[in-house]
Amino acid sequence: MPRVPLSWLGEHVELPADLTAAQLAADLVKVGLEEEAVHAAAVTGPLVVGRVVERTPEPQKNGKTINWCRVDVGPAHNEPGGTPRGIVCGAHNFDVGDHVVVALPGAVLPGPFPIASRRTYGHVSDGMICSARELGLGEDHSGIIVLSEIGLDAPVGTDARELLGLGEEVLEINVTPDRGYCFSMRGVAREYAHSTGATFTDPALPEPTDVRPAGFAVEIDDDAPIHGVPGADRFVAQVVRGVRANDPSPAWMQRRLQQAGMRPISLAVDVTNYVMLDLGQPLHAYDLATLTAPIVVRRARAGEKLRTLDDQVRTLDPQDLLITDSPDGRGSRPIGLAAVMGGGETEVSASTTDLLLEAAHFDPVSVARTARRHKLPSEASKRFERGVDPRLPRVAVARAAALLVEHGGGTVDAELTDVDRTTPPASIELDLDHPGRLVGVPYTHDEVRDVLTQIGASVRDARTGVAEVTPPTWRPDLTVAVDLVEEVARLRGYDAIPSVIPPAPAGLGLTWAQRARRAIADALAEAGLVEVLSYPFVGTEQLDALGLPDDDERRRTVRLVNPLSDAQPLLRTDLLVTLLDTARRNVARGNVDVCVYEIGLVTRPVAGSGAAPALPGGVRPSQEELDAIAAAVPPQPRHVAGVLAGRVEPAGVWGPGRRADHTDAIAAAQRVAQVAGLPVRLVADAERAPWHPGRCARVETLDGVVLGWAGELHPNVVAAHDLPARAAAFELDLDAVLGAAPTDALQARAVSTFPVAKEDVALVVPADVPAAEVLDAVRTGAAASPAGDVVEDVRLFDVYEGDQVPAGHRSLAFALRLRAGDRTLTAAETAAVRDAVVVEAAARFGATLRA
Repeated sequence: MPRVPLSWLGEHVELPADLTAAQLAADLVKVGLEEEAVHAAAVTGPLVVGRVVERTPEPQKNGKTINWCRVDVGPAHNEPGGTPRGIVCGAHNFDVGDHVVVALPGAVLPGPFPIASRRTYGHVSDGMICSARELGLGEDHSGIIVLSEIGLDAPVGTDARELLGLGEEVLEINVTPDRGYCFSMRGVAREYAHSTGATFTDPALPEPTDVRPAGFAVEIDDDAPIHGVPGADRFVAQVVRGVRANDPSPAWMQRRLQQAGMRPISLAVDVTNYVMLDLGQPLHAYDLATLTAPIVVRRARAGEKLRTLDDQVRTLDPQDLLITDSPDGRGSRPIGLAAVMGGGETEVSASTTDLLLEAAHFDPVSVARTARRHKLPSEASKRFERGVDPRLPRVAVARAAALLVEHGGGTVDAELTDVDRTTPPASIELDLDHPGRLVGVPYTHDEVRDVLTQIGASVRDARTGVAEVTPPTWRPDLTVAVDLVEEVARLRGYDAIPSVIPPAPAGLGLTWAQRARRAIADALAEAGLVEVLSYPFVGTEQLDALGLPDDDERRRTVRLVNPLSDAQPLLRTDLLVTLLDTARRNVARGNVDVCVYEIGLVTRPVAGSGAAPALPGGVRPSQEELDAIAAAVPPQPRHVAGVLAGRVEPAGVWGPGRRADHTDAIAAAQRVAQVAGLPVRLVADAERAPWHPGRCARVETLDGVVLGWAGELHPNVVAAHDLPARAAAFELDLDAVLGAAPTDALQARAVSTFPVAKEDVALVVPADVPAAEVLDAVRTGAAASPAGDVVEDVRLFDVYEGDQVPAGHRSLAFALRLRAGDRTLTAAETAAVRDAVVVEAAARFGATLRA
């Protein structure tokens, strides 16, 4: 995202003296440029210019020699009585009389590094004489800054923060892809002028139009354009000779580059970067001595390679647009990926004195594809793929050449190469009433013309009420009438557009299924589970971690053509595969007690369904083609799943708490069915990944339709996800649950006014008989008793295995709550219910009443 130093912006547009970065952000957001961040001043507190009045070298026992200095920092900052401050300094590249930068106690340097008076080497050092690195001005820390050596001079006591640009806030903005011109100070200044009405001076005007003799030979030879558009339509080349190209750039330029987020390198590189940031036109500097004319802009040939400036050798694609020269024949050697990155063989080096400056205009699509193909984003490609003004190359080259001569010496050749095949922007017909109709604000014709003129477009009347608008060259995003309407709405103010809320149409509200899903989500949350959402993308490693057999239907997946991650190219076939990853991530970050659930879609492709047909664009598909697409879309049922690990009841003064186990997962699954109003039964299931054999229950309807599974996770699955031991989980097909649930309104039962009767019955059954089946027998027997349907509630409250029951058996104790609607139950009636329960359990399982 571009960074905007206020002082730099102020060179192109009139700014108020008291403008802050926050106010600038507020002004720019009015025209659609959002604030990304405000970067505070690099240095806070007192940073002043000082003059060294005394320097005494003092050798130390460790072999190091320090300097005990007296530094005059001005009447406002010297010691009482005007005595210069005493400062210890380890650098030796300065002497008495030099003007230096001094950080006084209370200053905070980048790091942050606060400055305070401190005792060191036998002295009290009352401040610090600063190097460039300590101030964040560069990487050089070998010596302190001597102002005369960097071309600066200021009286003692001067605020060095302002002198070096260290006290300035920098605004970082977010630029949408259609506003590429705002990746420059020129573009942001123009938008600030649109927002505030401030006077804007375009640094790209006037464009040089003088005719000059051709210089270094350049040819554009693109015989394989992408989407019918040539890869390059303008190329400007200018030779500058006798330049100290490897010298450091001036301090002000380095500081501005750093404020913009770029690292200063050398004069030649810094100048091209500075002009790019200022005007928006990327440039490249070649070492002229390494070039052989002509330069040819062409597409790559199969098998060609290029070593780019990052020292990587890249195999080129025939669609890559190249800059080449001709040492072994015309266009024989690639020397750069056009608009992306230059080549290493022609880069500016320490011995470079003669430069060839390049400024060109390239096709955005070609640049974007090359940058992505080689995974090589650059500041140049970022701008070209969003659109660069084709009228900028000569302006940018002239500006860069002037800066090189000013700060590096040398001369500019009189010859200039300008291969210009650009075409003017196409005009757009605009009905001047269209903005008002589309936006809902009554813009007058004059307002529309005025806005379009402000953005740099030329407007002339084509006929009554219709204007012919020619967009400016820096706005390639303006191609149709609605683009112009958007500009009118943007510059006239989005806040002027009224908010009109459409009336809510009459309807029946939520469907039964929607209400049921919300009720289930609420019920699980009330039970202590936390709802999460996970991405539906998985990899084969995640399926392996579940322990799924090779022939499991959940391994039949849909593979994405363009996945977000190559490691997760598949769509999930159940929820647990992603929900377990969510639980693992929480545990890894210290949240070891995890109870989470998710309601979401899974994808279950049908074998042999085939792929959807690829259809041409621009025409409506036929009904047969639409049917073929619909047939190829795999079923996507909605599931509900949960994972419970660690403690479900925390430890405290009330006790040790309780760890989650398989019963909690089964209870959660039952709660889902209960909220949906669907009676279910639990069946022991020994083989179902990822659950533990013998501790897994299959949840099904009373007529045998399988809804899902619940229970303890397999130890291997728990270990693969680094979860606490004995973690449990459940997963149900929620669509199947709601599809089997009764949707009729429930008939409320009358509330009995008679007292409840209680009966407890303990049944001894074989240990391998599931408790759920015994519970079903208890309910069936109680309902069949002579007392009639008086069962209000049945609950399993105790399981016992020990000396008091036979080997291979266990005792299951049930609490029965009985109540009649028309009478108080007698002891004989409740005893009859208990006897009926024992008879039914004995008939099914050979159960006996525990003594």
